[in-house]
Amino acid sequence: MHELLKLKESYILAQAMGLKSVMATVVDIEGSSYRRPGVRMLIFENDTMVGAVSGGCVENEILKQSQSVLLDNKAKIMVYDGRYRLGCEGVLYILLEPFFPDAAVWDAFENTLQQRQSLKIESFYTKTAGSHSGLGSVFHFEGNQFTFSNTQLDKSLPNFIQLLKPRFHLIIIGSEHDAVQLCHFASLTGWEVTVVASAKDYKTKANFPGATRLVHLSAEEINTLSIDMDTAVVLMTHSYVNDLKFLVGLKNKQPAYLGLLGPVKRRNLLLNEFFEYTESFNEGLLEVTYGPSGISIGAETPQEIAISIIAEILSVIRKKELMSLKYKNSAIHS
Repeated sequence: MHELLKLKESYILAQAMGLKSVMATVVDIEGSSYRRPGVRMLIFENDTMVGAVSGGCVENEILKQSQSVLLDNKAKIMVYDGRYRLGCEGVLYILLEPFFPDAAVWDAFENTLQQRQSLKIESFYTKTAGSHSGLGSVFHFEGNQFTFSNTQLDKSLPNFIQLLKPRFHLIIIGSEHDAVQLCHFASLTGWEVTVVASAKDYKTKANFPGATRLVHLSAEEINTLSIDMDTAVVLMTHSYVNDLKFLVGLKNKQPAYLGLLGPVKRRNLLLNEFFEYTESFNEGLLEVTYGPSGISIGAETPQEIAISIIAEILSVIRKKELMSLKYKNSAIHS
């Protein structure tokens, strides 16, 4: 969802400049590939590109192949065989199609983001290179469909369906310098980031690059936030008392991950007092509580600590054991 959001922002800017656009989508692969089917990039008629579908060895060829689509508005299939070239690519089947969806698509897209709903994109393609009638893609929103252009799609063709889940949501409770860095790196990862500051805090959203929103909430108000299994929460107020209050406020929530800053001794004290202050709580919350938050990479600076925390969250939500890829014998993306 994050990549599509970035493409949307670039498309709207290009449209305001009167530039035509082509969407490139990897719809199928054979063999090894740097990216998976469903990755996209936009090509504009001023020869600029946004996004990437590989490690960098395919994009220039996509730019060349897109010129005919810009000229005649006809979708085509590009087949890129990287097996005998430098790099790690297999065979990529890339759909190049005119991109000028109905303006209403962006209202539906914004509503999908706000409601944290999923979005489906369906692409119809063939594995034969060149222009063919009926090629193209369609957005499927709840109750609405929008094609990428006004092309008539041939739904008898093979199709690639991609389900885009809502962006992962990180809630950072705290507003000190390390919270700024965690917010920044999480946003680069593509996550939606909510920063929770105290009511007396003077900071604004502008103090947190990449933040989706900044809210000023007390511990008693924290349960007003929407927290689900696509949400991680990190407590980093740098106040033991405030961390305890917020922890109690979260007692009935079920995030995918709850991180506590500080050493093991501090974590144990927090949890012991949490048990004293709460008669009942969601036991599942303790199962996803990690403290000290982060993986052991020797992190010292706020930036390194942020990377450590994000890496641990990713390993938890994707159910992956931490290991160096050097020792992994199976496929990288497995």
